[in-house]
Amino acid sequence: MKTKLMTMLENRKDVMIQIRRHLHENPELSFKEEKTAQYIADFYKGKDVDVQTNVGNGYGIIVTIKGDKPGKVIGLRADFDALPIHEETDVPFKSKNEGVMHACGHDGHTAYMLILADCLIQLKTSIAGTIKIIHQHAEEVPPGGAKSIVESGVLDDLDAVFGTHLFPMDPIGTVGYRSGYSMAGRAYFKLIIQGTGGHGSSPQNANDPIVAGAHFVTAVQTIVSRRLNPFEMGVVTIGSFDGKGTFNIIKDSIEIEGDIRYMNKNTEKRIEKELRRIIDGIGQEFGVKCELTYLTDYPPLYNDPDITVQVVSILNDAKDPEISNVTEYPMLSGSEDFSYYLEKIPGVFFYIGCKPKGVEKAYFNHHPKFDIDEDALLVSAKSVGHVVCGYLKME
Repeated sequence: MKTKLMTMLENRKDVMIQIRRHLHENPELSFKEEKTAQYIADFYKGKDVDVQTNVGNGYGIIVTIKGDKPGKVIGLRADFDALPIHEETDVPFKSKNEGVMHACGHDGHTAYMLILADCLIQLKTSIAGTIKIIHQHAEEVPPGGAKSIVESGVLDDLDAVFGTHLFPMDPIGTVGYRSGYSMAGRAYFKLIIQGTGGHGSSPQNANDPIVAGAHFVTAVQTIVSRRLNPFEMGVVTIGSFDGKGTFNIIKDSIEIEGDIRYMNKNTEKRIEKELRRIIDGIGQEFGVKCELTYLTDYPPLYNDPDITVQVVSILNDAKDPEISNVTEYPMLSGSEDFSYYLEKIPGVFFYIGCKPKGVEKAYFNHHPKFDIDEDALLVSAKSVGHVVCGYLKME
């Protein structure tokens, strides 16, 4: 089974690349991936599988491959949304949709998963168990697609779930993993400070929200430096301070937006508590009205330790020439809505190196010049294929 699967994947590497380039040329934003979803659904037409479309709060697709032999039920996830970025690469398959780009590798995730799924369908008589392919919409924009797919109940029977992400930090052949907490949770906040507008020559007749906001920006830096245990991971970023006006006018109100990252929920609760305490103080000190919007986006991503050990063992034992280095990754402060699957289902989210050949320092995900070495598609497909065969005990 495994030998057949790997040979089939190797023989269809060029098709993976063709699919990836088609998707790269035709990116669609989160919750607007209608044509991409149709392309994926059309791929499965005529194949001996059950296909559910419009799963969750958007264009999610679940493809169920039922093996002819009894066994466990696992899920394999690939996301397919793009980003609101103007592409600056020089590739011949550059985005045709102005201001929209596959700058995070989701085109590659979908391309390898389609071919892996097709090969598994052809081998279903040898499969001991059931495999659910999760083609997920809207990973990039909260509330994301994963949470709604989990809440739909279509994955309630899963014993384990697996996913990968392309990262250009490492060269082709590198597969990264981390057990336990691996990627940060994320929260968003918006603070509106309402003061009293007036003329710059008469500040005594106004109440300047910019001054109050400036104090807030300084004060929140103490949350991480003075309120968290030094061994805890926490980030508070002020990403937007909208106080633009006229040079001699005191504004009536301003708006501040920020981003919070954390590696466990207790840290997030502490940061939120301190944030609200500071805001209450700003209101008291400056006599302004503060209106806070605070939203928890994605939880921290937690890889099941036991299954992580299994995945690492499977990949090391594979002795696959495409997988040259299975290495432990540090904690990553980025966020991923795959974490919603792992809150309910044990599993592992691991990383695939895709640094373009000949490049010393590649552009990271979400950069307008982000690019991948397309050999990483085969590495992704084979890595997940090995995990499927190993976890379902199909040799």
